[in-house]
Amino acid sequence: MIVRALTIVFRRPAYVLVAILIALIAFAMTVWMPNLGLIAQIIGDPAASVSQKISLPLTLLTSISTNFSVLSALYTIAIPILFGVNVAMMIYYWKRRIGAAKGTMMTAGFAGMTSGIFGIGCAACGSFLLTSILSSFGAAGALFLLPLRGGEFGILGVVLLAISIVLLAKQITNPLVCKN
Repeated sequence: MIVRALTIVFRRPAYVLVAILIALIAFAMTVWMPNLGLIAQIIGDPAASVSQKISLPLTLLTSISTNFSVLSALYTIAIPILFGVNVAMMIYYWKRRIGAAKGTMMTAGFAGMTSGIFGIGCAACGSFLLTSILSSFGAAGALFLLPLRGGEFGILGVVLLAISIVLLAKQITNPLVCKN
């Protein structure tokens, strides 16, 4: 069922392109997020050359191999890929069925991406966004009580996005008309 639905959706090049673009943008934002201040400083610096302004963000994309633990690198790569697939399948589903999508698929997809965003982090800074948000409430230390130091949110994001893809696949492979 999942393979059939993926084949149905991704035999069209437009959906492949959507999935790839969404995944690349999500991955870039994930890796750049801890370094946004540095990127803004270099891009805004009149003394920096155009090649330096372009090469820094591109070089930072390779930092996943050095700044992330194996687990966080794996879910940092998996979440954007699954998110891109999820978005492409959801667009296909919406176009195919001009009605409202079932709430469980949209909820799982949204929850997966949200959890994935909160779980983004490297070995040095931990769960970057979650730590930033929780520190506003004085709860940043709570992440260190978790066995994976916040990595659980990345794993949860992968699981929820996978569930969303399975639910979408079921809907895509269902017939458009009721069975009587």
